[in-house]
Amino acid sequence: MENPITQLEQLTLNNASRSFLKETAKWTYFLSIVGFVFVGLMVLVSFFAGALFSNLPNSEAMPFNFGPFMTIIYLVMALIYFFPILYLFKFSTKMKIALQSKIDEDLAAALENLKSHYKFVGVFTIIIISIYVLFFLLAIIGGMFAY
Repeated sequence: MENPITQLEQLTLNNASRSFLKETAKWTYFLSIVGFVFVGLMVLVSFFAGALFSNLPNSEAMPFNFGPFMTIIYLVMALIYFFPILYLFKFSTKMKIALQSKIDEDLAAALENLKSHYKFVGVFTIIIISIYVLFFLLAIIGGMFAY
């Protein structure tokens, strides 16, 4: 037997909501395709950056071959950038299907991918801010001991 509260929690989409979701799906599809192109470019550039930095002469500031390190950095950045773009792409394709089929499960699957996209971006933002704070604190501590 279903709980009466869950029966009242049904949400219906009016024409304006469907129109907004359809337009959002179009824009997220466009942005995801552009994102995939840039991920591909980052992977391509990673190999050229590695070759470029490998040709730099070793010095005291850079005593080791910096090329492979830069290749790895670019590849890691491309990998990190890939996942939110993938979630955005899945949202847009599943939202288009949901709006055509009018099936609640398809809509839920689309919104789950949108949630995953924003969750990934949010967690990544927290990590980056934490790294900035850590570097700021280390700079303050280093400045105190410099004199």
